[in-house]
Amino acid sequence: MDEASARAVLATAAAAQALPELRGVDAGAAPLLSLGDNAVFAVGDLVAKIARTPELLDRARHEVAVARWLEEQGVPAVRAAAGEPELVDGHPLTLWRRLPDPVRPAEARDLAELLRVVHALPAPPVPLPRRELLGGVERWLTLAGDAIDPADAAYLRARRDGFAAEAAALTPHLPPGTIHGDALPRNVLIGPDGPVLMDLETFSHDLREHDLVVMALSHDRYGLPAEAYDAFTAAYAWDVREWEGCAVLRGARETASCAWVAQHAPTNPKALAEFGRRVASLRDGDPTVRWYPF
Repeated sequence: MDEASARAVLATAAAAQALPELRGVDAGAAPLLSLGDNAVFAVGDLVAKIARTPELLDRARHEVAVARWLEEQGVPAVRAAAGEPELVDGHPLTLWRRLPDPVRPAEARDLAELLRVVHALPAPPVPLPRRELLGGVERWLTLAGDAIDPADAAYLRARRDGFAAEAAALTPHLPPGTIHGDALPRNVLIGPDGPVLMDLETFSHDLREHDLVVMALSHDRYGLPAEAYDAFTAAYAWDVREWEGCAVLRGARETASCAWVAQHAPTNPKALAEFGRRVASLRDGDPTVRWYPF
């Protein structure tokens, strides 16, 4: 799904009777906020989130249910607008209350503060799945199709299977519980009232170390400064790198992050180049190669 096809879905939704909140929206003029697994558009006081494939409908329903539970718990997070997810031209679409413009960029320490809140939550009435970190690998590689070398796809599938087995055997340091599942500063907005958590699709019940290893990988692969990582561990009050299972979850996360880029390769030359960089560094066993957004 590229921007043009996402706008076509938004135009269909704007004409649909099932989504009166979008009636009259000019799909061609709606600001595109992000484009990844979802295309996210600003539509007045709301945000429309359009997923890539119909298989993601259950995930969209899960995200809305989690958002409503977090609202009941008073957790500062995105709020779902009225209604359930709709399938529009084969794409799950959800509506959200638009957040105010950020007052500053989110930092690693802001994320840590929100994670402490999430990790302290009681068991929810919403059934939370395990964090299937590697569950999207097959879908992403399938979407990549012939744009990537079949040998690279086979390598990532084998790597996925190996790390899935290792992760299942880990002994955690922290008690398992509610996690965000994709804990990055980009999923935090600093509004006038403080940090707000976004992108709730991967909320799970699993090892809390999942939420912490992301920032360790950000330090190693994406150039997060040491002082920012130290601020993160200080705010959370523990460094996941002290845990012997860290390397396993880090390897699984690297595998998923590499495969995630592959889905963009058919339409984005920069994504194809970045995929090549990432898979080559994994094949070479070089944990110091810098990875970049595209």
